[in-house]
Amino acid sequence: MNSSKAGANSNLVLVGVLLMVLGDFMFSLNDAMGKWLVASFSVGQILVIRSFGAFTILAPMIARQGSDALFRIEHPRLQVLRVVMTTADVALFYAAVAYLPLADVMTFYMAGPIYVAALSHFFLGERIGWRRWLAVLLGFVGVVIALRPSAAMLSWPSIFGLGGSLAFSMTLILSRKLRNTSDATLVAWQTVAALATGLVLSIGNWRSASTLDWGAMLALGVVAGSAHMLITRSLKLAPASLLAPLQYSLLIWAIALGFLFFGDIPDAQIIVGSVIIVLAGLFIFHRKNLTGSIPQDAVARDGH
Repeated sequence: MNSSKAGANSNLVLVGVLLMVLGDFMFSLNDAMGKWLVASFSVGQILVIRSFGAFTILAPMIARQGSDALFRIEHPRLQVLRVVMTTADVALFYAAVAYLPLADVMTFYMAGPIYVAALSHFFLGERIGWRRWLAVLLGFVGVVIALRPSAAMLSWPSIFGLGGSLAFSMTLILSRKLRNTSDATLVAWQTVAALATGLVLSIGNWRSASTLDWGAMLALGVVAGSAHMLITRSLKLAPASLLAPLQYSLLIWAIALGFLFFGDIPDAQIIVGSVIIVLAGLFIFHRKNLTGSIPQDAVARDGH
């Protein structure tokens, strides 16, 4: 009986791992589609149509939990701050990939768990040992290397990528603070904010599009929403400490899709910087796993 239960549990864990890998791939595909679209359309226009696509995934979830739940929220001020951070994350991400290769931008975002470890000390009161502080410092060194220490380090695309990754990290921190709020409610409000921001940014920047373009912009929301659901489900089937390292497959997919669709080849500094960031991030998760359980929302979930 115990062996059959153990076998069933191991099967569930395997399903969780596969769902995480699939979710990561879908997010990477979504990012590649976004990069393709920002070459022809404004960030604002993409945000508007993408939001309508996301609502096709959200609508059944909202209907299931009841629309009243959207307005029964904890810590309203933190909810507003989270919405601001998620909107900044998405907008800055698309602004960055308009000018930089996917792998470059994802390298900045892979530093998210490192920022979370540092910020958790100040915003969540979590005790961070000296080993993890050393890993945080090492991760920052990796970011600086990826930024290419030179005058180009202060270029707008790099600043967009860095700012977006910091906003993404704050989103993870705030999600942990607001963990009693349902996923559907959190994602619904951030989608409404993205829609409103897109409407403002698209004023004077709206272009006619083909059926394929409209479909691709709608698919951004559908694919991202589906990926979010896959990753949320995976976290309920397998331990976050097991799934966390799989998030770094986003960088591998970014390199592969960037080369396949855009002919981008990462230079030596991006590769060195990304390796340092990944190793530092894995060490932080390892130490967290040794010293205590890893909260599910500590896993870096790309929300683009």
